[in-house]
Amino acid sequence: MLSTTFAVLAALATVSNAALTRRVACPDGNMVSNEACCVLFPVLEDIQTNMFADDDCSDAAHTALRVAFHDAIGFSKSDPSFGTGADGSIFMFAETELSFGANLGIADAFNLEAPFIANHSIGVGDFIQFAAAVSLTRCPGILRPTFMLGRVDATFAAPDGTVPEPFQSVDAILARMADAGFTPAELVALLASHSIAGADDVDPAASGLPFDSTPSVFDTQFFVETQLRGTSFPVTGGNQGEVESAIAGVLRLQSDSELARDSATACLWQANVNNQALMASSFQAAFAKMQVTGQDVSKMVDCSEVIPQPPALSAAAAAAFFPPGITQNDVEQACATTAFPKLPTAAGAPAAVPSIVQDPATDGACQDDGSGCVAPFTA
Repeated sequence: MLSTTFAVLAALATVSNAALTRRVACPDGNMVSNEACCVLFPVLEDIQTNMFADDDCSDAAHTALRVAFHDAIGFSKSDPSFGTGADGSIFMFAETELSFGANLGIADAFNLEAPFIANHSIGVGDFIQFAAAVSLTRCPGILRPTFMLGRVDATFAAPDGTVPEPFQSVDAILARMADAGFTPAELVALLASHSIAGADDVDPAASGLPFDSTPSVFDTQFFVETQLRGTSFPVTGGNQGEVESAIAGVLRLQSDSELARDSATACLWQANVNNQALMASSFQAAFAKMQVTGQDVSKMVDCSEVIPQPPALSAAAAAAFFPPGITQNDVEQACATTAFPKLPTAAGAPAAVPSIVQDPATDGACQDDGSGCVAPFTA
């Protein structure tokens, strides 16, 4: 089922092992296995210092991660008109693609990243995926991402409808992901990213609401909390694509809720609960595959060594729990073959989870309807 993912990782390993026979000095003194990777060090220094400065797995990191998926999923195994996947089209043709409903909020990523892309000599697709890989290294609990350099940038926009919407049925979402080359297990693995994410497009008034109670840590709480019985909306009334959450201040997507309960994915979902190693390794593999969707890996260079090591997450910090006031009785059991793991309830009184503080760099000329999203790097 994960044969394509393993093929990508095998290609990474093959290229990496062959390159270890020699080391090359970059102009700035960094050592690499392949000289082509030298171009990434100035980009890394710039985004670490300026894009992600003082960002400990917060808004800028979340924004960079989100756009990487929205760009890469513009691909179909059966229809070439969908585009070439991780090819930068979402920025190169931003006035078109950012007008699509599923891309509401991606204007934040354009405003954040466009000035950096214009100042560096790597492709737009490469920059989007490199920034996403680096953004992950701000988050405790992540395994170090891999990175392949050499994407071919888009020559046309992806069509509307390539990005799954939170109000769509599980069958529709699984079908769209299958058409892009991803199994249900890989989809669940990719959705571990919601452990470090917040609302951008479900409700403009709810911008920054996290999807779990620990949004700056890549841990299994997301998979715990989506299986709890919903009781209220964080913003009065709820919106299309949103269902009731079990925790004040946390927004729950309809798609996450239904994937956690559907017979096709419920056991895959529950398997992540309190299993940090499974969640982290599955995400690492699925993310590596996502980053090269639609691209010819054989013509790319493994530059994984440029990606920094993420901060460690202790076993104690990784241990899953029920938030204050919640117990095993609040779990909506969905996996028919395995019981939900027994977890402790955190001490203290229930309290609303704070919203993710929005990075001012995500504001700019690019608007949510695609207007003003003129790419200086395509002139």
